[in-house]
Amino acid sequence: MGTRDDEYDYLFKVVLIGDSGVGKSNLLSRFTRNEFNLESKSTIGVEFATRSIQVDGKTIKAQIWDTAGQERYRAITSAYYRGAVGALLVYDIAKHLTYENVERWLKELRDHADNNIVIMLVGNKSDLRHLRAVPTDEACAFAEKNTLSFIETSALDSTNVEEAFKNILTEIHRIVSQKQIADRSAHHESPGNNVVDISVPPTTDGQKNKLPCCQSL
Repeated sequence: MGTRDDEYDYLFKVVLIGDSGVGKSNLLSRFTRNEFNLESKSTIGVEFATRSIQVDGKTIKAQIWDTAGQERYRAITSAYYRGAVGALLVYDIAKHLTYENVERWLKELRDHADNNIVIMLVGNKSDLRHLRAVPTDEACAFAEKNTLSFIETSALDSTNVEEAFKNILTEIHRIVSQKQIADRSAHHESPGNNVVDISVPPTTDGQKNKLPCCQSL
């Protein structure tokens, strides 16, 4: 690690949501520890992990939360979403039902999370091409319709896992930076300490925060 764990410029909370078994925990472990467990079971209790990356010369510490098995009971509370600036909405490309349920998860996210949260739709298990049940074009069209970014990943073989997290963190940083510049201009303040707590940035143009759809496929 290039920096100590307590040295960072920004701390962003990102949540993973979606049906049980779509690979959320393995996406978390692949990105934060470069690990994958074929025998992983649904986690019980709160689970999160952190990893720091560099974006535009700044150290971004990502605090990534997993639903920890609660999704089976539909008991995810508003506390899980509190303070989140990003969300990865995950489904399994080989199980169409997990994709059908994306709409329900998106509604829950809209109900409980901040309106300006940056959301990425993630089609996981792209290594199961021979079992594909959700066409890429269909998911991309859904993402476009709902102002989400979209990417397909495989936690098993690492495909696009880094890209998914880095893309959403880079977009959150861009929005936060624009807000800070605007705030300084409004208050004629000189640049100060860039360390920010987990907080939700507003959009700068009145539109939902988003990334380009269908990138890095």
